[in-house]
Amino acid sequence: MLQRLIIKNYAIIDHLEVDFSGNLNVITGETGAGKSILLGALSLILGERADPGVLFNKEEKCYVEGVFTFKDRQVSVFLNEHELDVEDQLIIRREISAAGKSRAFVNDTPVNISQLSALSQYLVDLHQQFDTLELGNAEFQREVIDALAKPAELQQYQQLFQQYLQVQKKYKELFDSRDVANKELDYNKFLLDELTEADFKENEIEDLDNELQVLSHAEEIKNTLSRVYFQLKEDEQPILQQLKQMQSSLQTIASYHKDVPAVAERMQSLYIELQDIAGDIDRISDQVQFDGARIEQVNERMAMGYRFFKKHGVQTTAELLEIKAALEQKVSSVLNLDEELAALEQQQAELKSRLQELATGITAARTTAAQPFEKKVNELLAQVGMPNARMKVDIASGELNAYGQDTIDLLFDANKSNQFAPVGKVASGGELSRIMLCVKSLVAKSVHLPTLIFDEIDTGISGEAAKQVGVILKDLAREHQIICITHQPQIAGKADAHYFVYKDAAADKVRTSVRLLTLEERISKIAQMLSGEKPTAAALENAREMVR
Repeated sequence: MLQRLIIKNYAIIDHLEVDFSGNLNVITGETGAGKSILLGALSLILGERADPGVLFNKEEKCYVEGVFTFKDRQVSVFLNEHELDVEDQLIIRREISAAGKSRAFVNDTPVNISQLSALSQYLVDLHQQFDTLELGNAEFQREVIDALAKPAELQQYQQLFQQYLQVQKKYKELFDSRDVANKELDYNKFLLDELTEADFKENEIEDLDNELQVLSHAEEIKNTLSRVYFQLKEDEQPILQQLKQMQSSLQTIASYHKDVPAVAERMQSLYIELQDIAGDIDRISDQVQFDGARIEQVNERMAMGYRFFKKHGVQTTAELLEIKAALEQKVSSVLNLDEELAALEQQQAELKSRLQELATGITAARTTAAQPFEKKVNELLAQVGMPNARMKVDIASGELNAYGQDTIDLLFDANKSNQFAPVGKVASGGELSRIMLCVKSLVAKSVHLPTLIFDEIDTGISGEAAKQVGVILKDLAREHQIICITHQPQIAGKADAHYFVYKDAAADKVRTSVRLLTLEERISKIAQMLSGEKPTAAALENAREMVR
């Protein structure tokens, strides 16, 4: 519920504070006095875009604040989800700087406009004159019926429908990719077959290069190794024999000098190491053999490897094997696509079957709700001066969509002709206003929306019809806060709180002001609405009767 609205420096409002009642609040005033300006300011804290041109004083910022109370748990959930303070009161503030920059706050925490707009849906339903066009909107018509039907399956259906769309999207992407992949499959398979037949092992080409070096220089390697081995062990005075003699000589003087034993020990270690080296040289020499046939084989294998290096733009066997693995993956993926597509197709069929099952339940709930809705709307239409008007709900099955399988149309017949047509196409402006009031009065009882605001819902009506609109608004105000801008005295007479909007001039500037009328002021203003600026005694008595 909107408790207080504070407006500063907006349009022709300098500073204004309005405290609203929790029931039927009526706002009246002369045309152009600024009644709709109040709603324009209110729309700012409900998430509408800000226009810097609305500043009353171009050098100061505009400030609009609304103080709300709420009982709806969804508001608390929203505040928690967006990390906003949950307090007894909800204070929403909007500021527009002189430079045109807009800022919004909820309980003094900055928020963006989309958050503000989302929050307002739990607080206020703002109906302005042009909103009657929504009656012709298919989405609005479905929302009306669903608000009354409350189909239990709808939430589960919508979750499944999102899964269904995701599976459809994945199927299409996979199907399209298969067409592209199939075009590349033959070439990739040819490349893979080449590499598979070549059957290169890890580091094979690098190892072959090393082997070729050995084979190509086998004679030189063998001669060098033989010469070194001969010098170490088989020469006239082999190096190893000389080392052994030297080590023995050192041993003879080891007892004469404290450092000699250590040198002798090192000489012994050197002798042992050279013996090992001689053995390794002999072994390596035995392994090295010139093999012309093997050289030819290695050259052929390396030539093949380098051809593949050049073809695939790589420099190592490891990179070539990575390309082979990638090709295997591509070929395997294409070959498995048909299986994946078949699985997705099966998944789509299962989801669609479940969706159709749920959609049937949703249709049943809507159909059940449609008949009492028609009856109540038609009763209310008669009450507001349209006794010959009839409304009918047409529910037709179609393709699955985000809300089921139904196409819902509100059809209207103004003259009991049984010639029903879409309401948005055949109803006049005045008729649309009254139809919208009747529809919203029914929906409001099924939706947790504390505040409903009507801007001149009485357009195109007067007399008894206006009186009945007032009766409907009064009835709605038993469970909802209603704020209504009106020109009709019959509606103003039903108010629990009557606010009068007027202009005054000060310092060469025209300002809009609002005041809550006393009982006698109400009677006087309603009488003026009935008979003019100087109301007659009869008008005053009539006004007094309306207020009673």
